[in-house]
Amino acid sequence: MKVQINGSEVFYGTGSGTPKDTAQTLVFVHGAGFDHTIWVMPARYFARHGWRVVAVDLPGHGRSQGLPLTSIEQMADWLAQVIDAVSPNQQASVVGHSMGSLVAMSLAAMYADKVQKLALLGTSAPMPVADVLLDAALDNDQAAIDMTNTWSHSSRGRLGRSENPGLSNLHVGERLLQQARPGVFHADLAACNGFSADALARVHQPTLVLIGDEDKMTPPRAGLAVAENLDNVQQRRLAGCGHSMLSEQPNQVLDELAAFLPS
Repeated sequence: MKVQINGSEVFYGTGSGTPKDTAQTLVFVHGAGFDHTIWVMPARYFARHGWRVVAVDLPGHGRSQGLPLTSIEQMADWLAQVIDAVSPNQQASVVGHSMGSLVAMSLAAMYADKVQKLALLGTSAPMPVADVLLDAALDNDQAAIDMTNTWSHSSRGRLGRSENPGLSNLHVGERLLQQARPGVFHADLAACNGFSADALARVHQPTLVLIGDEDKMTPPRAGLAVAENLDNVQQRRLAGCGHSMLSEQPNQVLDELAAFLPS
């Protein structure tokens, strides 16, 4: 589906669902350099269970037009406009992975009246990015993709382990990042690096924090620190899982989301 935001066409996946007018809205926000396709499995599940699914492509990502936004706060402002366009006068539950978790967090802090529940997957606040990775991404160097892809997976995930027969997690992640337009990955990483944790103190919605025990991008201690600073939180851990939890343990992630967001 497509909507117009600030004169640019925005694409979002619906999970192939046709929601009723009274359906609850569920927004999915992807991480740095990625797009809505990381949410295929949960999007389809929730669409088939009656939700209005809005799996966005952020500006400059996937099938959305425009330039990438340069701060997490700008992304939250943009997402608030998308929610108004898709489901006016209705709150949404928001699920974000990695950078998307920061966008969800900021949206809840800046537009509390628009957000019903939050699920933060592979999160950290702040979310510092190593200089070597930022420099490589600035030059659109394949090394940036290689570093991210390696650090994003657990020890088993780096060996190609996948719950989807015939697929390699490493190769899927690599191809998604390679498809990003020039400059997009660096803009996203810089936005993460510049994010302040101040928003956490203004988040009061019921929140799920989902942590991978082998996450090297947003280590478990960082996710636990986020949970400890929220006043209405459930914290869950995925054993043996890296940062790329949506590809490494898709069934377990879906189970946790379905339990937190009952239809």
